Amino acid sequence: MNSAVDAEQSEFRPWWFAEALKGEAASHRPPLTGNVDADVCIVGGGYTGLWTAIQLKMSEPQLKIVLLEKDLCGSGASGRNGGCVLTLAPKYLTLKRLFGEAEAARIVRGSEEAVYAIRDFCEQYGIDAQLRLDGAIYTATNRAQQGCMQAVLDALEQQKINSWSPMAAPNVQQQTGSAKHIEGHFSPVAGSVQPALLVRGLARVAESMGVVIYEHTAMQSLDYGTIAKVNTSQGQVRAGKVVLALNAWMASQFRQFERSIAIVSSDMVITEPCPELITQLGLAHGASVCDSRIFVHYYRSTPDGRLMLGKGGNTFAFGGKMLAEFDQPSRYRAALRDSLQQFFPSLAKVKIADSWNGASDRSVTGLPFFGRLDQQENIFYGFGYSGNGVSTCYLGGQILASMVRGEQGGWGQCALVSGPLGYFPPEPIRWLGSLLVRNAIRRKENAEDHDKAPFWIDRFLARFAAAAGKSDK
Repeated sequence: MNSAVDAEQSEFRPWWFAEALKGEAASHRPPLTGNVDADVCIVGGGYTGLWTAIQLKMSEPQLKIVLLEKDLCGSGASGRNGGCVLTLAPKYLTLKRLFGEAEAARIVRGSEEAVYAIRDFCEQYGIDAQLRLDGAIYTATNRAQQGCMQAVLDALEQQKINSWSPMAAPNVQQQTGSAKHIEGHFSPVAGSVQPALLVRGLARVAESMGVVIYEHTAMQSLDYGTIAKVNTSQGQVRAGKVVLALNAWMASQFRQFERSIAIVSSDMVITEPCPELITQLGLAHGASVCDSRIFVHYYRSTPDGRLMLGKGGNTFAFGGKMLAEFDQPSRYRAALRDSLQQFFPSLAKVKIADSWNGASDRSVTGLPFFGRLDQQENIFYGFGYSGNGVSTCYLGGQILASMVRGEQGGWGQCALVSGPLGYFPPEPIRWLGSLLVRNAIRRKENAEDHDKAPFWIDRFLARFAAAAGKSDK
């Protein structure tokens, strides 16, 4: 089975990632040259690949694991997302519809346990990732958004797995720093992290455990067999088992997945440090804040007093291809700046330090999925995190490690190991439909912001948003 050759990497480094690299030595891990043998070859040096490698090493230290990364570890979504550490609890109703109550509850609990597992891992191995588990606040910013969480919270309560509690409106505005929020719910099982510091820290720990990492080494093709062969431009890895942790790049590498996900940008800005203003706003904490739009606004402060704000659902890639603008400053910087000022008028004069965006892999269900590539017993994959990957990738690592080990009854046999549970329409229908739905959502939510009734056609088209996905956080 041959895969497409990756395009040459851009030298653009999103703000989080550039900041993380400043604290590292100038030299990075060399590319693979020549042929090597391994028990397990992992393709992809983001959260999913690294957590899989680490969890395999923790259970079986003798395994020879080789990890290939086409750029630098974490240079994709893992090192450039908003750093909101969230769980799958808000997706409980989708989980229940697809997998039943018991399995849905198990997956929600697993995603919540992952939050604390990441904290404990960072403490044990000395990863200073600016992790602050100060919770998450999901809000409503207009009357149309009010009550949107109630159904899922009632369902979680019935299963006795509800970590969310309602907040009085004054408390919501105090904790979020903005009068725009008129309703809110808080969960302590969440927080924020500097995402690039986390992923670069994971790479260092993986190496200390004996994982061999080659950066600037793109997989060019994959040959099936009892001993699979991962071919690169200058070498080859022969391995008994292969894990594909490519996430948004999976569709362009393996055409059988081109309709399994939609590639959507999430765009972010971050301010210059303004710690006094952040303190005055009441945002000197590590909680993540998300409103209830379909393509949500999300924001959080940083320990040095910056404010990061992002919004997803802006740019849709045609045919699952990686667009050049995914490695450029955001072309929505002005719109994000306007949103920032609407939430926080007192930050109007604070300069924007940087903007960036990145590709998010949106599945039809909004949930990640895992499986065996083309029914090959020794080649595994997992992707489709749909903007909830910071902590969910830990669970993904558990699932993939369990699959590699061939465990019976473990995470490798959970309901998410089902392959894609739905497909997007073929191109150009998918791309045109995505733009049609996106623009309808924008008009609908703009009307709701002004307390007006949206046009019926916009309400109708917005119902297809489940296939468009939510924002990357």
